[in-house]
Amino acid sequence: MAITKTHPIKSTLKKAIDYICNPVKTDEKLLVSSFGCAAETADIEFAWTRKHSIDKGTHLGRHLIQAFEPGETTPEQAHEIGMQLAKEILGGKYEFVLTTHIDKGHIHNHLIFNAVSFADYRHYHSNKRSYHYIRRVSDWLCKEHGLSVIIPGQDRGKSYAEYTAEKAGTSYKAKLKAAIDRLIPVSSDFEDLIRRLQNGGYEIKRGKYMSCRASGQERFTRMKTLGADYTEEAVAARIAGRPRPSRQPKKDDKRINLLIDIHNNIKAQESAGFAHWAKINNLKQAAKTMNFLTEHGISSYEELEEKATATASASDKLLASVKSTETHIADLSLLMKHAAAYRKLKPIYDSYRKSSDKEKFLRGHESNIILFEASAKALKEIRIEKLPSAEKMKAEYEALTIEKEKLYSAYKTARQEAKEYRIIKQNVDSLLSPPKEKEQEKYTER
Repeated sequence: MAITKTHPIKSTLKKAIDYICNPVKTDEKLLVSSFGCAAETADIEFAWTRKHSIDKGTHLGRHLIQAFEPGETTPEQAHEIGMQLAKEILGGKYEFVLTTHIDKGHIHNHLIFNAVSFADYRHYHSNKRSYHYIRRVSDWLCKEHGLSVIIPGQDRGKSYAEYTAEKAGTSYKAKLKAAIDRLIPVSSDFEDLIRRLQNGGYEIKRGKYMSCRASGQERFTRMKTLGADYTEEAVAARIAGRPRPSRQPKKDDKRINLLIDIHNNIKAQESAGFAHWAKINNLKQAAKTMNFLTEHGISSYEELEEKATATASASDKLLASVKSTETHIADLSLLMKHAAAYRKLKPIYDSYRKSSDKEKFLRGHESNIILFEASAKALKEIRIEKLPSAEKMKAEYEALTIEKEKLYSAYKTARQEAKEYRIIKQNVDSLLSPPKEKEQEKYTER
């Protein structure tokens, strides 16, 4: 399991990068990586990109921390996960420095990336959507590497800090929810519940939304942020004996879902009501599965198996094409960046080489000389002997971007089809195979 948090860097960018690259924390810098820049000159290269940006924004960069459960991963694996996360969320458009710290009780990654893209010179927009995307990618990568993942509950939007606090028993939200749940059965109406909360030490603030604050709590908590079952309307409905909003039946749709394994489902074993609902749901999903097979002209298991394999293969091929195009775009973006810096700074570097007092010249153009040498080194590493024209690279970049959009659109369609056939096949397998528990009973009877 990895917990992520991010914050902007408004000043002292170099200080922040130096901190995360500390040799003591990074196994003598063995756990330091970068993209689009060198860790030693990242602050200068970030500044160069910002200087040429269309939309600078107000921040110099962003700092993302990804912390892992103690003892769950190795430094090398954590660093690999961090690199995959950086490439996925930044799309090869932002310079970044990634380090893995091993000096604390838990391994954690530090990712500092430029607030401005060197591909299109636009600043990174940090909001709830981008942060939730970071969390989803981080969880997906942890799952891919066999690490535990935080399972999202019905309270969507819960922060990792809130999750951690709730797990430790220190969450004010968790305590407020528990208090409301405890008081609903003994309250006559919503106002009675509020009075009981006040008697229990909660301070109540009325306004557009009802808010509560426990003793010692710094800020008020709006009831609506506790989840669908804790809005004023939902609490009033629960007091009146109506079902929770989160448990009300959802509108039926045409999607086909997996059959529930009732005999091995803990919730079904503990709740007769859920077991009854699961049986009805399974009948519906079985009917939808059979209708799907009929509508698509699939009359044998072999045909279904072939179709499921073919759709999965098509989805995988399109995804590989998307990733290949993304890599090509990232490589081209880097080439465009280094070529532009090389062209612009070469006259200054030539003057520096010809200067009779190189030390004096360097004092006035140090950052430009560093940038030129970094670009020259990068171009040499990718074996560029003659710089391609800027117009040609720009045209190729635009063509690749259009190609990527087409490929991704086709991939989404193929992925959905593959998912549908995978569910259908799993449902058919469940219908053709008797429950394990019943099989065991038959064996015992013999």
